Amino acid sequence: MSTATSPAEQTTHRNPVDWGVAVATAQRLIKPGPAVPMEEAELAVAQLRGATDLAETHVRELTGLGAGLPLHPGDVVDRRRWVEAAAEGLAALTDGALPVGPSRAMGGMLAGSAGVQAGMVLAFLGGRVLGQYDPFGGDPDSGRLLLVAPNIMAAQRALDVPAEDFQMWVCLHECTHRLQFNAVPWLRDYFAGQVAAFLAGLDETATSAFARLPELMKQVRNRDADNGPIGLVEVLQSPKQRAVFDRLIALSTLLEGHADHVMDAVGPTVVPSVATIRARFTARRRGGGLLDRILRTLLGVDAKVKQYAAGAAFTRHVVDEVGMAGFNRVWESPETLPLRAEIADPAAWVRRVHGQ
Repeated sequence: MSTATSPAEQTTHRNPVDWGVAVATAQRLIKPGPAVPMEEAELAVAQLRGATDLAETHVRELTGLGAGLPLHPGDVVDRRRWVEAAAEGLAALTDGALPVGPSRAMGGMLAGSAGVQAGMVLAFLGGRVLGQYDPFGGDPDSGRLLLVAPNIMAAQRALDVPAEDFQMWVCLHECTHRLQFNAVPWLRDYFAGQVAAFLAGLDETATSAFARLPELMKQVRNRDADNGPIGLVEVLQSPKQRAVFDRLIALSTLLEGHADHVMDAVGPTVVPSVATIRARFTARRRGGGLLDRILRTLLGVDAKVKQYAAGAAFTRHVVDEVGMAGFNRVWESPETLPLRAEIADPAAWVRRVHGQ
């Protein structure tokens, strides 16, 4: 009895984005960093390299996470190298995410088109990202912490704050992210699994969205404008994919807000000008010209800024209620992560997890 399958039944998996095309596109579009005297640039690079170990030590003392884990230096990069590293990590995260049948040519065309679009996004973000922890790039055990030197120097000058304070402040945020993933053994696989589940539902979402087009247009017209791009994405989702999306939004909001809370809570003994930096940085996040604001909205950057604030408020409330050790119960298992609704209602998370 033959077990062979017809070509129509043969299914492999591909990456939904041609990341080689993305890198090439971004490298053509990205602008060089600000002109800085060589001596000043070399000093900034040396200071950033030395700041990560010290920053993570402070984060461990505040959070109680990561005792006994090895300390790793960060990688100080320019904008072009950040693009390459970011694409490498995203490729690893999305590899084999979408099923594809025998029409490989069509799949390749779609991946190439997505690569161009991804490259445009990387070029835009490459001029703005200060640092990034990538759990899926670099060392398979510890990930990769990237610090984008020209962007950090440009932001520090624009904010007119002390260079060493600002460098430490940025490092505190990224080291918190690194500690989240390295001190919580299940988090990396859980995050990757949720992303894979979300991407796997994209074909289903596109098909159902086309069938429901009149209904969706009405929902979009009635949608609260404050919801922005995330709100539009949710309108297009099936109930099954929306559940995955809710988990991803809740997790990413927690991770970003926790890091924002830590970078400020470490306090003025470590970053003497922390209050000034936070006030000016928050104003800078809201600023920018008309084109910059439009691009940030289209790319979801403004939605991400709201995540920082919501996640930090959740963290602050829980720490005030049950202390840092009580807050750390979020890292026990996927079941103790906050639900999306609980991000806006931290008291509900405290009641559910702590029984208070």
